[in-house]
Amino acid sequence: MSRKQSKRSASQGGRHPGRRREPAWAALDDESLLDKRFCDLRLTLRSSPIAPRIERLYGELARRGLRFRPHFWLSEEWFSPDGIPGIAVPFYLAHPRLMRLERRFMQEVEGGNANWQMRILRHEAGHALDTAFRLRRRKRWREIFGKAGRPYPQVYRPRPASRDFVLHLGHWYAQSHPTEDFAETFAVWLQPRARWWRDYDGWPALEKLEYVDELMVSLEGRIPPVRNRLLVEPLTDNRRTLREHYKRKVARYDVAETDLYDRRLKRVFPRRETHPGRPAASAFLRQVRPQITRLLIRRARLHPYLVHHVSRTLVQRARELDLVVARPQRETKRRAIRLHERILLDVLQRDREKYAL
Repeated sequence: MSRKQSKRSASQGGRHPGRRREPAWAALDDESLLDKRFCDLRLTLRSSPIAPRIERLYGELARRGLRFRPHFWLSEEWFSPDGIPGIAVPFYLAHPRLMRLERRFMQEVEGGNANWQMRILRHEAGHALDTAFRLRRRKRWREIFGKAGRPYPQVYRPRPASRDFVLHLGHWYAQSHPTEDFAETFAVWLQPRARWWRDYDGWPALEKLEYVDELMVSLEGRIPPVRNRLLVEPLTDNRRTLREHYKRKVARYDVAETDLYDRRLKRVFPRRETHPGRPAASAFLRQVRPQITRLLIRRARLHPYLVHHVSRTLVQRARELDLVVARPQRETKRRAIRLHERILLDVLQRDREKYAL
């Protein structure tokens, strides 16, 4: 919370009471901002937009009877390091100006809204809890999720039709590694008002959720044996520039086959260069997404997770390719529905998706 200021000091200082003073770099253009080093940004979590969500996570853990409060710090990416029961938060969530820069290079902001932030925080809390209580050492944990020591792949290919894993973060993330499988399962279990026993009825993944439920009951009120508060790769020690960061990050995530469905997308939406002045296809797809999602879930009985994944991918690719709407809206909507149906079927039948870790 911001510190209260008196009316007199506010009028003398010329600032609105409680309003955060903007850093000088926030007014820079992208090229100038990219030359800034992380350590020079002087970011803090205390006044960041994600701070209330961290408090909310603490509340969710406490209501489950877990005496565990992971510590947080700012770094380049989301992660919870092995051996340290804490969570690193990406720097761009500390300021809206940095979120805009992230969107420019990565086409989206991972954790860019409150709901998305809570989903990631619950996932990362699963990793931190695993470390704090040394859960992966348990025989039953290994029987349910696999060996935590298995090497992390650089790229993984999920099976979208599989029911062996819960569905939480995007890209079927639970399938990437045993520790991610546990973190995703924990996140589904932790969600307030979740009805996981109903949602996963008949799925093999239900056994994992039932195990996590039993495990968390056994941890109620217990103090975790691992309680160190070390920070890994904090921004205060990071002398890398934003330009260097994004050069590496873009190269790292350039393995996803996002162009698999471009040909079909272009049959519905032409490029702007051939139809200047027409409305953006990405905006149109976002507008009709709720209607198409409800239709496909009801008509094709597809899981919402799969439908949302395809919809997000199409919106992102339409924006990256700078596609536009050139036909009447009713005809375009009809074509967009068929486009979604064909790609959804292709995803289920061919398992062609590929993602970087």
